[in-house]
Amino acid sequence: MQREIKRKAQLYGVAAVLLAIALMTICYHFGAQPPEIQPTQPSWPQPTTQPSALLKTFSSHEELRDFLATSMEYARQYYDRGVPGWVLPPTPIPTYLAEEAKLAAGLTYSATNIQVAGVDEADIVKTDGKHIYVVSGENIFILNAYPPKEAELLSKISLNGTYPREIFVSGDRLVVLGYTPYRGYPQVDEKSSIRVYDISDRTKPILKRDVSMSGDYFSSRMIDDYAYIVISQPAYVIYDTVVLPKVYIGKEVREIGATQIHYLNVTDVSYSFTTIVSLNVQKDREEPKYLTILMGSASCMYVSLNIYVTFPQWMMTPKEVTPLMPPPPPRELTMIYRVRIDNGNIVGEANGTVPGYVLNQFSMDEYDNHFRVATTTWVNGGSQNNVYVLDMSMNIVGKLENLAPGERIYSARFMGKRCYLVTFRQIDPFFVIDVENPSKPKVLGYLKIPGFSGYLHPYDDDHIIGVGREDTNVKISLFDVSDVSAPTEMSKYTMKGGWSDTPVLSDHKAFLFDRSRELLVIPVMTHSWDKYLTWQGACMFSISLSKGITFRGGISHQEPYPSQLEDNYFVKRTLYIEDVLYTISNKKVKMNNIENLKPINEINFR
Repeated sequence: MQREIKRKAQLYGVAAVLLAIALMTICYHFGAQPPEIQPTQPSWPQPTTQPSALLKTFSSHEELRDFLATSMEYARQYYDRGVPGWVLPPTPIPTYLAEEAKLAAGLTYSATNIQVAGVDEADIVKTDGKHIYVVSGENIFILNAYPPKEAELLSKISLNGTYPREIFVSGDRLVVLGYTPYRGYPQVDEKSSIRVYDISDRTKPILKRDVSMSGDYFSSRMIDDYAYIVISQPAYVIYDTVVLPKVYIGKEVREIGATQIHYLNVTDVSYSFTTIVSLNVQKDREEPKYLTILMGSASCMYVSLNIYVTFPQWMMTPKEVTPLMPPPPPRELTMIYRVRIDNGNIVGEANGTVPGYVLNQFSMDEYDNHFRVATTTWVNGGSQNNVYVLDMSMNIVGKLENLAPGERIYSARFMGKRCYLVTFRQIDPFFVIDVENPSKPKVLGYLKIPGFSGYLHPYDDDHIIGVGREDTNVKISLFDVSDVSAPTEMSKYTMKGGWSDTPVLSDHKAFLFDRSRELLVIPVMTHSWDKYLTWQGACMFSISLSKGITFRGGISHQEPYPSQLEDNYFVKRTLYIEDVLYTISNKKVKMNNIENLKPINEINFR
């Protein structure tokens, strides 16, 4: 018996390590509530119990344990024997459409770069047109930002050893998504927190709600008064006991039982508990709702009227394994779950599977009761790219496969009846794809140019902005797609120097664009090999159909000619209020005239 227990422990330990590694590559972390603050909390509700044809639940803890043990046995066979050619796809990069400029008390200001109008994205910097809210280290700073000459620091929220990850601002409510770093083993010692502050008095934020869960923050959205947060926790067994997700409210700890966990019986190397939580940020007494599903590690998320979450799935065939023959490489698949949301209610409604892996959120879209997705898959040692169209039951109704063999997707963008796709290996094929007929997507035209575009952003219906690289430098392109059969690169600007980079390639929210102002601003780092000079800051461009792309100037938070750049002074976000451009780093906010970049004021964080 002891020998059997030891064998199981070793098996579960190996699987747990594999699960932790896979999850750590795609999940973010976030924090918890300072211990001295004790807000009033409603009791945690029972899970969402609305009927769903999609999911079933476990009948007991033992059934859940045996289910996981079986999946771990599959994982062990592949781990022990090795899988030739089994390479995980690149870590998905969350990318997102800038909202039109907003108005606050008659002031025009820029908003967070989001994908779907009305579906807000959490970020490290927010503005309401009067104030700026900044996540910096363990703190959140609230500034009075306009008018710029009267700008001042109003308050600082300190989290005392825990860390804020991202924030939402909704009226007089500030939502902080944070994490408490894990200490020791197992990995699920990490807790994710959702805190809501009353900021009607910006000088004295008051904590109103604090809910924490075991596991890692994956992603979130806000629609009207509801925040939807997705949290993942690796699923594994220690000595015949499943480590279940937990909910923390004050000193109370509640475990989400096996009979409350939904699942589909699919073969997957790594299972995780994925919990979708909805929280009304305006009504403190309204109970949160949640849905917990046992599935693979979440990789990407798209939200409109539904939440779509993708999960890499590896189709394995252990029964074919013999002592003399290693197992064949698993097939790369992506499982997609559709969860309907409505005023905080969460209902799992459909799931489906497509070949390949999804690069990021921009590779997905919902339009006219159909879901579209672009993937890259590996076939016989080579890559190919595909576009699939699914109905609301997540059945494939149309497909376009084997695009750009030997290359992989670097960026994608769906806009109504079209899909724009960039693949890359040595040159940059920019595809224009017609998805008007869901059953027959087709290539309308393509353009091949040097380099690649890692982020695509609509300029208007017939023009697309691309941010990418050519050789070792950042390149900004303006594509004309008015003639869909023959798209052109009508203008481009390549950063000068030996090397340059921009966080826009891995973080859409660093991208600021306003067509009415002909304004484009992105953070950039450049290095000159001959002068051995490195510069980091915000670069501002004019961009228009008549004049193309023109560099206007840069703003840095670093000291002039530093011997070494300081990370805390890297410009990470830019925004504008009226005619003032604000650049934000971890240490300060600078204010410059948006027309001539003359300095107006700056605020240092204490």
